[in-house]
Amino acid sequence: MRFDELKTPAYVIDEKMLIHNLEILHKVEEDTGCHILLAQKAFSAYAEYPLIGKYISGTTASGIYEARLGAECMGKENHVFAPAFTDEDMDELVNICDHVVFNSVSQLKKHKARCIEAGVSFGLRVNPEFSTQGDHAIYDPCAPGSRLGVTLKNLKAALKEEPDVLSGMEGIHFHTLCEQNSDDLEATLKAVEERFGFLMKDMKWVNFGGGHHITREDYDIETLEKCISHVKNKYDVQVYVEPGEAVALNAGYLVTTVLDKVENGITTLILDASAACHMPDVLEMPYTPPLRGGLKISDMEDEYGIDKDIEIDFDMDVKEGIWKPAKNGRYRYRLSSYTCLAGDIIGDYQFSREINVGDRLVFEDMAIYSMVKNNTFNGIPLPDIVIMDSDGECKVWKHFGYEDFKGRL
Repeated sequence: MRFDELKTPAYVIDEKMLIHNLEILHKVEEDTGCHILLAQKAFSAYAEYPLIGKYISGTTASGIYEARLGAECMGKENHVFAPAFTDEDMDELVNICDHVVFNSVSQLKKHKARCIEAGVSFGLRVNPEFSTQGDHAIYDPCAPGSRLGVTLKNLKAALKEEPDVLSGMEGIHFHTLCEQNSDDLEATLKAVEERFGFLMKDMKWVNFGGGHHITREDYDIETLEKCISHVKNKYDVQVYVEPGEAVALNAGYLVTTVLDKVENGITTLILDASAACHMPDVLEMPYTPPLRGGLKISDMEDEYGIDKDIEIDFDMDVKEGIWKPAKNGRYRYRLSSYTCLAGDIIGDYQFSREINVGDRLVFEDMAIYSMVKNNTFNGIPLPDIVIMDSDGECKVWKHFGYEDFKGRL
């Protein structure tokens, strides 16, 4: 089946782009000796785990089911972190994970005996209290009052009360980034060393967490590798990096069909895809996703210095690979869905041609934080999950129907 023959809505995983990302990550492993793990919270399409496992060292999980999925479907290194673990979860985790990261000293004290008995390496997540977030406060683990990671003050208090409380611990973990470049990692690492360097010298591993946009075009890989090598050589530890988005960045699409047009001061296209149901981060962050053949209105002012209220269209100059003002037509639309939620709006876009009922639109960069977060609000069907191979041939991997909706209720 070819791309234009797909039933909509559909998530499409682009294996050619996935391999491109994996080759970049594999080279970082080869250059530095670090171990890169897929953060499954961003991308859990396990049909691709055998492919991913050829390039990187394993998986990391944020909960019991992700941990089980990594163990069953990739079967390589399997790490897990969560703000807290139940006794029942730990009974299973120590049998399927080789590394467990605790969020607090109290959790470490409660569960470390299980880890030691099972031969599982365990560590502690630390909070360097060094924020590098800009517009993503909802994703900032170093925000005031954060529940994620142990601060130096609290760690010192725990060590004062019980000096050997960390006995048996083999690693520390910090995760402070979100879609960021390596200059933010470099700055964060200095803060981590200043506060927790006294711990790092006695550890077997240090985990840099996720949020590293390693496969983004402008990402500074040289600085990342410098940070990895610095920690590896100075403290004689194994370094782990846990990207989620970087594994499947730009390696997926959400294909949708225009069902209707509504006029009320602005022309709204009603789609068979939904921000609320199929791409929740659009509303949660919020952000406007890239759309093939359309230019986000919000980008006009940012990239071209053009006021958002001026109706100017753009066409892609294929030869130069850049957007240029369109020679003909002005077509501006708001894209929304067929849920009842008034705010289920994907964004405002400008096109160089008129969009009609029955036309297909393709949202880009839809492999990450989409399939793992979608829902069936309003009884809206879940999109098919399609795998597109390097030759452009598409195969429906998963189709969801009424029983999938009913089974979640």
